[in-house]
Amino acid sequence: MADTPEHGDQHHQHGPDDNSGARTGVSRRGLIMGGGAAVAATALSSVLAGGPAAAGTSSGRPPIYTNPRKNPSERDLLLINGKIHTMDDRASVVDAVRIQGNRIVAVGHEAQQAGGQAERIDLRGRTVVPGLIESHTHFISLANRPGYHVAQWELASNIEELLAILAARRPSVPEGQFITAMGAGAPNMFAERRLPTLAEIDAVINDRPVFLYQGGAGPARVNTLGKQFFESVSNPTVTVAEDGSLTGANANAALYHLRIRQTFEDKKRSALDAMAFSAQVGITTNLDQVLPPPNAWVSGSFDPSLLEPQPNHALFQLNHYRMYDAWLALHAEGRAYVRLQINFLHNQGNIPALGGLENQLPELRERLRTQFPNFGDDMVRTYGIGEWGAPFAPPSNPTGHAVWLEAQRLIAQAGWRNENAQAGSPGNPANIEVVVATYEQMDAEFGIKHLRWGLQHADHATPEQLARLKALGCGVSTSGFRWLNGQPRADGLPVGPLFPQLVDSGIPLGLHEDGVHIAPHNPWFALHYATTGLNVAGQQINPGQQISRQQALHMYTRGNAWYLGREHELGSIEPGKLADLVVLDKDYFTVSDAEMRAIRPVMTIINGEIVHDTGVLGRRGQ
Repeated sequence: MADTPEHGDQHHQHGPDDNSGARTGVSRRGLIMGGGAAVAATALSSVLAGGPAAAGTSSGRPPIYTNPRKNPSERDLLLINGKIHTMDDRASVVDAVRIQGNRIVAVGHEAQQAGGQAERIDLRGRTVVPGLIESHTHFISLANRPGYHVAQWELASNIEELLAILAARRPSVPEGQFITAMGAGAPNMFAERRLPTLAEIDAVINDRPVFLYQGGAGPARVNTLGKQFFESVSNPTVTVAEDGSLTGANANAALYHLRIRQTFEDKKRSALDAMAFSAQVGITTNLDQVLPPPNAWVSGSFDPSLLEPQPNHALFQLNHYRMYDAWLALHAEGRAYVRLQINFLHNQGNIPALGGLENQLPELRERLRTQFPNFGDDMVRTYGIGEWGAPFAPPSNPTGHAVWLEAQRLIAQAGWRNENAQAGSPGNPANIEVVVATYEQMDAEFGIKHLRWGLQHADHATPEQLARLKALGCGVSTSGFRWLNGQPRADGLPVGPLFPQLVDSGIPLGLHEDGVHIAPHNPWFALHYATTGLNVAGQQINPGQQISRQQALHMYTRGNAWYLGREHELGSIEPGKLADLVVLDKDYFTVSDAEMRAIRPVMTIINGEIVHDTGVLGRRGQ
């Protein structure tokens, strides 16, 4: 293990063999079935144009512990004839990039001069950008979905496209196994503002059970075989309506019955599916904010059995101690190929049975006592405390506020990075003010400027608040998910975020989608919203708050790299950095707004490996 003095620095190490079977996403073979094949084929070609996925020091900063990842071979890859937006300090656009091992070694003219024989890929004028980085996601939930999960359903804009995507999964699903699609947003993600009916699902899949579960807590919908299964279970029983719908407690009870039948190998497959989808949409690194854990504390005592699946658990409730096990097992096998960075979310409020403040927050105290921040390697590592250390409560709630404030104090005293999520509302940044003032208090008591504390969302932060945060060495990761559920306000004020104000502040600034429950994982939706202000129905909900495509992309690359403490190795296409980049099917900078929202990568490279490839570039020898 190596201990490095600078936050975000890593030794440059050449860090698995391609596992194409594990990296297969939606296959067009799946459309050849039943009477729905022709309809499915037409719809799928429009929505999946990109095709299937193919994996404390002397400075006062906390140490980063590195477990080197070895390359099984020294790759030498040369990409030529492209429009490669490096996102460097000069916003350079070059025509070539060379990768050796897992690092970028040269760009532009030098790329074609460096090294010897390399695999050459002719980009044919395609636009290339750095791998996109998610700075606020609950991605590991996607990696724990039961059944043969279809994350791609969030790319559908209507029921026809959705059915095509589900049908495409069918050929790879063994008999008797569920096809599932869960999370990703609200009913208005589809033009019909609803889930497909039992009859509509049966028309394309009638020989495998199907279970669709929307958002973080339902509703859900099944086909005939799914209905038959859930009507056969007990403890608890599940009621399914004639149209296949499951509402209220029935949706979570059905989810429970799938979760308790999920094996560890099932979870590993789900994690691989999640990685494939992330690569398919161009996200190469995820900062996971964990999930609010189920309440396992009863009368001040901890009962670990309550962390296991319960009939009333919603999609966003998982055992937050064990939810990473399958991913870590894949990493140990050399099969994890999307970068994962882990925050630790804590949501314990006041527990009266524990007594005074000195006894509150037992989980957070134990985390800070026993866990290392910034521990891991280039592919998987821990980071800080977030999305929060305790439930936020303003001073008007004295007991709740005291616990929240104590959490901030414990984190600062331990020298950990810390985040709080606060959006504010139009004309009301009061809650953001509580966070900013508390950060100033923590800096006065302990010194936090070197720890890169963060504010998530910050939609309606004022310029003065942003200036104060910047002076504390803090950064902001702001929201792109308002496009899904946001509606025009009657008073005409912007829903937020106030993007130009955030950019003009000069504070380190990232952009996120906050998937995979209240919103999809696909970053192009967030980029579209930041640059247009349009919601999913095409209504203007953020008037006057648009920024340029270059600024938005900077937030998803350079800005998010800083927010993750990794600007020295991620976020731009420059010599010495880790080789994460995305080849796009359209020119992000010149296509129409509607086309930009529908961008799909034709190739994604992570750690020097091609982990997603639609084949349109005709790789030599492939």
